[in-house]
Amino acid sequence: MNKYLRLFRFGNGLMGIIGLLVSIYIAVGTDMFDQWLRILIGCVIVLAFVAGGNSINDYIDAEIDKTAHPDRPVPKGEITATMARNLGIGGLVLATILAIPLGWFCAALVLVCSVMMFSYEVLLKQRGFIGNICIAVLTGAVFIFAGSIVNDISKIWILGLLAGLVSVGREISKDIEDMDSDKGSRITLPMAIGTKKAATIAAVFYVLGPALSFIPFIDSMLGPLYAVVIVADILFIYCAVLVFKDAHKSAKIAKIAMFVALISFILGVAI
Repeated sequence: MNKYLRLFRFGNGLMGIIGLLVSIYIAVGTDMFDQWLRILIGCVIVLAFVAGGNSINDYIDAEIDKTAHPDRPVPKGEITATMARNLGIGGLVLATILAIPLGWFCAALVLVCSVMMFSYEVLLKQRGFIGNICIAVLTGAVFIFAGSIVNDISKIWILGLLAGLVSVGREISKDIEDMDSDKGSRITLPMAIGTKKAATIAAVFYVLGPALSFIPFIDSMLGPLYAVVIVADILFIYCAVLVFKDAHKSAKIAKIAMFVALISFILGVAI
């Protein structure tokens, strides 16, 4: 594959586009086809944002990747670290500029997310829990961005909030799992307060997601098949219990639960 496509993690960008399109469908259903140009611009923004974030990551981790990911373009010498940095900043700036025609809210959202992504790679991912929160906010912002493209976040905001909350739990679970390998490189929440207390905080965030998932039932904003979300809720609650014994498995199941929750929203819109 082309060295720039590998630097940008083009596959991740395509997955981001799929996620954006699914989220837009949840927001407005088949009416999305009436706004194809705005959606097309949104897809390009996602590609630019993902490319920018990954390029900055490879710039920051240039030395680490010599052993951790030696096949990446920077450690292989195909692209210089400075070039990766410039491309990264350029990608985030391009994403922000492209968002301007979509309206002030979209532009402001992409700008804030770009600053957060840059801050995370340069500083926050070394700061443990703050980094966890940053990733969770960026995860939830994807859904809000999708809704803002089509000017309707009435159905999507709850999914964004749910995804953000459970992402905190999942990120903490991953930090518990990686405690030994992270020593000396950064201070994570489990290192700062201990695994048991960190697992308790993760469990709280895992449970907050299911608690919010009942809002669409109360407001009748989705169809009857949205009830599939109960399966996701059960999985999240299981993650809250499991994180105390097996953080790795908890994080893995949480990812599955997030996918099930996404499917439930799709079904709720479609039927």
